[in-house]
Formats: sequence, C-alpha cells, structure tokens
Amino acid sequence: MRDENSGEWRGWRAATEAALYGPGGFYRRPEGPAGHFRTSVHASPLFARAVARLLCRVDGALGRLGTLDFVDLGAGRGELVAGVLAALPPEVASRARGYAVELADRPAGLDERITWLSEPPGGIRGLLFANEWLDNVPVEVAEVDPAGVPRRVLVREDGSERLGEPVSGVEAEWLARWWPLPPEEGLRAEIGLPRDTAWASAVARVERGLAVAVDYAHTAATRPLFGTLTGFREGRETAPVPDGSCDITAHVALDACAAHPTARALPDAHLLVQRDALRALGLTGARPPLTLASTDPAEYVRALAGAGEAAELTAPGGLGDFGWLLQPVGITDVPGLLPDGPDLF
Repeated sequence: MRDENSGEWRGWRAATEAALYGPGGFYRRPEGPAGHFRTSVHASPLFARAVARLLCRVDGALGRLGTLDFVDLGAGRGELVAGVLAALPPEVASRARGYAVELADRPAGLDERITWLSEPPGGIRGLLFANEWLDNVPVEVAEVDPAGVPRRVLVREDGSERLGEPVSGVEAEWLARWWPLPPEEGLRAEIGLPRDTAWASAVARVERGLAVAVDYAHTAATRPLFGTLTGFREGRETAPVPDGSCDITAHVALDACAAHPTARALPDAHLLVQRDALRALGLTGARPPLTLASTDPAEYVRALAGAGEAAELTAPGGLGDFGWLLQPVGITDVPGLLPDGPDLF
C-alpha cells in the first residue's frame, strides 16, 4: 500500500491506522486475518461452541426472555459468529440475532441470519465478544531517550524510526499510571489509552448482558521492558512495517481497559486467563478413556482429536495464556464463569 504520506514521519498510531484500515490496507484484503495468523477461532470449532455455551449462560442470567444478541466485534470474515449460531440449541437459536462488526466488506456466502456492520449496534441485550480486536486498535509507542525522557516514536512507511517530542498530557498520565518507564535509554511502552476508550465505547453499546474482550495481554506487574509491537504475515511473526503488507499488533493492557473511568458506573470487571475461562465453559482437554477405543473406535478418534484441540486452546505458553476481560452490564453473575474470589489474571 502506498499513499501520499509514505515518506512522512508519523506516530505509530496514525501509521498503523492507515496500514491496517486505509484503502488497500491489510484488513481489507480478501483473504482476511485467517490468511495470516491463527486465532482461537481458527484453531478449533470448540472455541465457538464454548462461546455459544457462554451466550446460553448469559441468556439464563437475562431470564431467557425475548431476543438474544450475539455481537462479534472484530469479526474477520464472520467465522466466530457463524460458529456460535450453528452451535446454539434450537430453543435459543430461534431467539438469537447475530451481528458481525468489521470494516471489511461482507464476505460472500455468509449465513443470511448474520447482520454485517461497521460498528456495534446499540441496545445490545446478550453477549458482545471481542476476540483479538483490542490488539489491533492502533496506539502510540513511547521510548526513553538518553536523558531518561519518554518520547513518542515516529515511523515512516518503510518501518524506519526516530524519536519525536516528549510524551505529554493525558498520554503521559496514562504512562505514569499504567506503564511507568524507568529512566533507562531504549525502554519502550505502548500507550494503551485509545484501547481503554474503544473498550468503554463498546461496553456502552450493551444495554444488558456481558461484554468480553479476549486478547494477548499483560498487567501492571508484568509489563515488558521493550514493548510488544510486532507484525504478522502469512503465519509468521515479522518486523512491524506500516505499509499494508502485514498485520501490526501489540499486547493489551487489559487491566487499564477494565479501569477506564467510563466503566466505574458499571459492576466490577473481571480478568481471567483463557484456560480457566474455557475450562469453566466445559473444555478440559482430557483424553477419552482407552476403553472407548475398543468399544467405539470411530468415536474414540473423534474424542481424541477434540481433546487435542481443547489442549491447544488452553495450553500454557500459548492460547491458554490469553486474557479474558469480562464486563457485566445490568447482571450480577454469569453462573460458573465470573469468579466469587480474586481474579485469576
């Protein structure tokens, strides 16, 4: 992708916005995200089935009355919402409305029950689910200069960088609160304020139900010293070059998103890790009993494959380490999922 700003020095937020979502940008390509990286949605249909079970639990918390919304925020090509609708029991499916929220055009052949939108609908009554959406909300990058001052990192379309002005204002306040940088040259951070705002805006669309964000994440106690900004192309990690040729992503400070001032009027948010959330939704990764191999070999093979897929979705050091941010709106509990004690993330 080339534009009139190709040689211009810009902050990473503006450069990423153009590279991912501008005309000819990475996320407007016909192959979609699945052509370049593997999410939980693409790893196994078990993920969509677990989310369908979560939607059913939200339905129970809402009294199982009236229409039930499922909103897939950052829907890619609609794989998750299609899988969730297909996995619902008939008595729930008959009341369910599916929404895919994505900037790219609606893919051909998508289930006609799914409404394709560029932003979330208002008045959601049900479940808003944002899987690997926040990590693609563009952010500025800060780096400490030789004098110990955090400065905005500027970038050109070819990926070359230089330091710009000192970080100031609300961005400096965010760094001081959520990612304080010691005065050591070269240390870096991603300023997650746009993600906090984006999440609060999404939650505001929920009238009653649950909003969930699932992503690569870290908390204040585990911030990486040099940030997490990176790129992905054709299934491989690569240098983040904002020319539209690759995905550009950075891990999410989910604890900051949970504490956005807009959310203070809502019930407390909860932070879990994916392996615990999915196990609470029935995915254990346990191998089937060996006796099944002799009594029903075909079922044993299917169960063994399912156990392998569940193990990938819950594996430490992989997808199982993803963070789940759960924000209830107008409900106090989703049975078996929201913790009674301290959060696990």
